[in-house]
Amino acid sequence: MLGERIRQARMAAGLSLRELAERADITAMAISKYERDQMKPSSDVLLRLAKALDVRVEYFFRNVDVVLEDVDYRKHSRLSKRDEERVLSDVREQMERWLALESILPSSWPKSFSVPENLPKLIDQYDDIEQVALNVRNAFSLGLSPIRDLVEVLEAEGVKVILTPHDGDKRFDGLVAKASSQTIVVVGSDWPGDRQRFTLAHELGHLILEGRLSPDLDIEKACNRFAGAFLVPKEEALRLLGHRRSKLEPRELYILKHEWGFSMNGWLYRAQDLGVLSPPAAREMWNIFKANGWRTTEPGDPYPKQSPKAFEHLIYRALAEDLVAESRAAELLGTSTRELRSRRKLDVIDEADRH
Repeated sequence: MLGERIRQARMAAGLSLRELAERADITAMAISKYERDQMKPSSDVLLRLAKALDVRVEYFFRNVDVVLEDVDYRKHSRLSKRDEERVLSDVREQMERWLALESILPSSWPKSFSVPENLPKLIDQYDDIEQVALNVRNAFSLGLSPIRDLVEVLEAEGVKVILTPHDGDKRFDGLVAKASSQTIVVVGSDWPGDRQRFTLAHELGHLILEGRLSPDLDIEKACNRFAGAFLVPKEEALRLLGHRRSKLEPRELYILKHEWGFSMNGWLYRAQDLGVLSPPAAREMWNIFKANGWRTTEPGDPYPKQSPKAFEHLIYRALAEDLVAESRAAELLGTSTRELRSRRKLDVIDEADRH
């Protein structure tokens, strides 16, 4: 068990045996034996490994085994095997902490995710996805207004949202998976907020549309359409853009981006999908975006990043109810006991805490 913990931490850090050996000043052969449980590391070695891997020593003795199932990347994911393992190791580690917390607060999660019932069994046109997205919004009691905190919405519906800093040099596009019968959606922690939101909605589309699409429809294109329709319902998109336009102002799209948390590129796709722009008019707008480099980096201030709050909130609840010691809480939060004490006294206030 200890050997597997060392290996998982190494994979999550994206290190080879030799790279970890250099960081920890231990031979690669010794680390290999530790990972295969052929040799037991001393306390001093564990301290050096923990420091090199940026984990607490307690991590190596966490007695939770997470198996990821039904892992679904984007169909066109370009992640290397090494980067894929790094992402999955990080996800497993974060889920271990979730499950450890839930053993302390067993009634902490509101419910398990389930697909709403009032959805068609077969979808044979992309346009039909508009109504599917609206039905899901209604099932989640969202109305037609902008979704201010998509992470909070998904967490309330039983989805665990995990942020990972590992994006394989921008080749990671998000994933959905299950662990211990719980639904997980993973996005990049360093992405702009609008990209995080679109990916969360896209992965929700996978959960909703899986098994419902005609063979003629591409799942990734369908999930993109779902994401746009879920974040900006058709009725609101047409109200804001108009039913027929020959051109859209970039500044107009920038304003809408910050109102709806939906990228300028996303709004342009939305206008194209809904027929607001004719194919020639859409091509002209895409040419403008391409000429200005806006297809990859949009102008102006980025939309604020999304941030899961349920896990940290429940840690502090457990502390308040004396269900967990400070050292254990710090280990679950991945921080030091000193930092945790500072946060408990509100000496440290993050930007995310203000929202």
